[in-house]
Amino acid sequence: MKKVYKGDFGYIQHTRKVAIIRTAICLLFTIMIFVIGLLMYHTQKNAFSIFAALGCLPTGWSAVNMIMFIRAKACSEKDHESILNAKGGLLIHYDHVITSYDKNFYVNASTVLEKNICCYTADKDMDLIDCEKHIKKMIAQSGYSSYSIKIFNNIDKFCERLTQLEKLRSDNNIDPVAIENAWVPGTVQTPASILLSISL
Repeated sequence: MKKVYKGDFGYIQHTRKVAIIRTAICLLFTIMIFVIGLLMYHTQKNAFSIFAALGCLPTGWSAVNMIMFIRAKACSEKDHESILNAKGGLLIHYDHVITSYDKNFYVNASTVLEKNICCYTADKDMDLIDCEKHIKKMIAQSGYSSYSIKIFNNIDKFCERLTQLEKLRSDNNIDPVAIENAWVPGTVQTPASILLSISL
């Protein structure tokens, strides 16, 4: 299975498959250890049962992760095509599952240019203002202030905004990909990478 990195299109679908396979393997391995101990000693009071109990910890973690990605809403092929046609030289990250203290936000695509953060969600139930506030709070912790943060739940309006940002990028000869590639580990993250780091 080809690895799909966080921020790439198809990340949620890929990670969902990985989580399902990993959870099944962990569960099978844990059950096998317990059954082997039961067959060998004819009682559950043995060392194998302890190892099986310990195996429940990574299995449980993997199951929670799996459920999160099963529920997550991925960027559709249709929306992806629309974004590709509008983005020009902008750097687009896809399939964010942004977690806050009490809720998850499913952001299908995002771009950052200068002091503009522009996102798209197909989740009509998402509280856009709440998500914008959460993103603003997260980037402010790294010293980024006065950023314009706008989340669209209409793909046409999002692509219209991408076209405007692409003109700004072209007029000012900005290369967002080069900016991200120039980041040095250990220094303050870029706003685009912060969006990835606060996502599952």
